[in-house]
Amino acid sequence: MPIQNNKICPQCKIRRFMVKNESGAFAVVTVDKDNNIIPVKDGVNLDDYDLSILYCLGCSWKGSIQRLI
Repeated sequence: MPIQNNKICPQCKIRRFMVKNESGAFAVVTVDKDNNIIPVKDGVNLDDYDLSILYCLGCSWKGSIQRLI
């Protein structure tokens, strides 16, 4: 498996985040080096999700894509 060039959490350094929609559903995502938000599960459509706030799956961090490292 190739090494992924994904952005990481500034606090705990993992590569997985979740995004939420208005009904409270969430999707697990990664963010590539070009700041594209990519669903981990195939076939997930992120159109109804708020992509302005990412929630880290490894710690309590949440924030915008610009704060990722």
